[in-house]
Amino acid sequence: MLFPQLPLSHLDAPYTMVHINVLKKLMCVLVVILIALTICLWRETRRSYYDPFKIDNNDLQGHRSSEKLNTVKSQGLFREAGQISKTWLGTQNKVKDSISETAENSKKATGSVKVWDKDSSSRNLIPRLQKVRKNYLAMNKYNVTYNGKRNAAKLSPEKLLCQLRDRVNVTMIQGSDGPFSTSEWQQYLPGKSLRETVGHLGHCAVVSSAGSLKSSRLGQEIDSHDAVLRFNGAPIKGFQDDVGQKTTIRLVNSQLVTVEEQQFLREALYNTGILIVWDPAPYHAEIHEWYRKPDYNFFESYKAYRRTHPEQPFYILNPKMQWQLWDILQENSVEHIQPNPPSSGMLGIVIMMTLCDEVDVYEFLPSKRQTDICHYYQKFHDHACTMGAYHPLLFEKNLVKHLNQGTDEDIYTHGKVTLPGFRKVHC
Repeated sequence: MLFPQLPLSHLDAPYTMVHINVLKKLMCVLVVILIALTICLWRETRRSYYDPFKIDNNDLQGHRSSEKLNTVKSQGLFREAGQISKTWLGTQNKVKDSISETAENSKKATGSVKVWDKDSSSRNLIPRLQKVRKNYLAMNKYNVTYNGKRNAAKLSPEKLLCQLRDRVNVTMIQGSDGPFSTSEWQQYLPGKSLRETVGHLGHCAVVSSAGSLKSSRLGQEIDSHDAVLRFNGAPIKGFQDDVGQKTTIRLVNSQLVTVEEQQFLREALYNTGILIVWDPAPYHAEIHEWYRKPDYNFFESYKAYRRTHPEQPFYILNPKMQWQLWDILQENSVEHIQPNPPSSGMLGIVIMMTLCDEVDVYEFLPSKRQTDICHYYQKFHDHACTMGAYHPLLFEKNLVKHLNQGTDEDIYTHGKVTLPGFRKVHC
C-alpha cells in the first residue's frame, strides 16, 4: 500500500522548531551576558576616571580632571615643587566613600607637584626628538656660526633679564631700513611705531596655542589683562571660556601669511587687533640680504593685506631680533641648541616684555593638563609641540622657568608664568 507523500516542509517541521527553541535560548543567554557586562563596566567607571589619552613612560600626559592631582610622568623634564594649596587638599577630602582608599593614596602622592625643570637637557628627550635635534644641528640651514661665550655657571635671573633687555632690540621694519626706503613701501609701512600705537601697557598676557588650554576655564582671567597677545591662526570663537576673547596683538609667521591654504587674506580672524609678521633670516644677516631671499616671500601678501585693511596696524618684525635672542639662549645653555630661530612663543614673550610692565604667559610651560595635542583647536598629536624639534623650544622653556617670578603652583594649576617687563628691570 502506498502512503501519500507529505511535503518535505512538513517532514522537517519538528526539527525546525527545535532549532528555533535552541536559538531563542542562546539569544537569552547572550542578552543576560551583555547586561552583566554593562553593569560591570558601569561600576568600574564609577570607581575611576576615564582618560581618553594613552599614558606611558614616553608621554608627559597629565590627567584632565580638575578633581584628581595625578603626578605627571616624566623623563627628567619636570621636577618636584612646593606644597599644593589647601583648596586642592580640600577637594581630595570630599571624594566619595567608594573611592576613599584611592583618595588616601592620592593624598600621599600629591604632597608636591611636578613643574618644568629649568635644567632639562636634550638627554631627556624621547629618541625620535633626539635624532631630529641632531639632524637640525648638522643641517644648519641658516649658516649659524656662533662664536660667543658659553656661561659655565648659570646667571641669576636678574642678570639674565638685563641681558635680554640690553641685547635684544625689539624693533619693527621702518621706512629707513634699506630696501624698504622706496616710495612704494612708504605707503604700506605703518606711520607710527608699535610702542606709539599700543601706548603704555601695564599687565599683559601671552596666550600660547597649546592643547593644554582646552578645558582650562582661563578665559575670564586672560581677558582681565590690559593687553593680550595671540599666535598665528589660534581662534577665539567657541573657545572663549578657555582662552578669552580679547586680542590686542597677533604674531604670525611668514608661512601662514604666504601659503594659500591658510587663507590669510580672506580669514576674518586676522582683522582684529595689531598684526606682526616675522620671517626667519640667515644668521645675523643684514636686512637687504634677507629681503632678497626671505624664508617665505611674504612681501606681496603683506602689501595685498595692507591695501584691503589700510587702517589696521600691521608690522614686520626686524629679523635681527630673532638671532639676538638666539645668541642669549645659546650662551646660557650648556649644550648646542638647534641652529634655527626661536619659536613664535619665545619671540612673543620678549615683545610683550618690551611693551608691558608685567607679563603673564599661559601654557608655555605645561600645567597639570599637559597633553601631546599640539593646539587647543585641533586634534593633532606630536610630542615635539611641547619639547621642540625645529625650534630650540626645550631651552627656551628652561630660560623662561629660570626667569619666572610667580609660583610653581601657578604653573601647575594654570600653566602661568609671570615675568617682569623690561621697564621694571634694574641693571
